[in-house]
Order: sequence, then structure tokens, then C-alpha cells
Amino acid sequence: METLNFKTNIKCGACVATVTPFLNDIEQLDGWNVDTSSPDRILTVQTTDTRIGDEVRKAVEKAGYKAEPMAERP
Repeated sequence: METLNFKTNIKCGACVATVTPFLNDIEQLDGWNVDTSSPDRILTVQTTDTRIGDEVRKAVEKAGYKAEPMAERP
């Protein structure tokens, strides 16, 4: 299982609710979470396919928000 992190502008529970159907439609995601208390509003996704980063970004943008991949931590 791999973890991908994205800096977003998802600010609240209503924003998370808006993004939910778009992210839930991505079959390769095994789970996801948005830390709205973080200054970077970090979206964390768990997947077995690390090539889906662009698909996650596009899904968030389709919902009306921004998602920027963050560098992996060593």
C-alpha cells in the first residue's frame, strides 16, 4: 500500500462532501482523507497504484477545488 499526499484548498466538511463522490469513483483508491486543520489542507490517499496521482488531481479539480502533489517524505 502506498500513500500519496496533495496540497489542496478543501477547507471544511461541506467541501469534503462535495469532493467525496469524485474521489470515491476512483477504483484504485483504497481510502482517502482530508486534514482540514492543516494549513496545507492535505489530502492523503492510500492506493496500490501510485500512477493515479494525475487522476486524483483531476477528480478534485472536477469537483471545483485544487490539488497539488506534494513531495514524498524520506
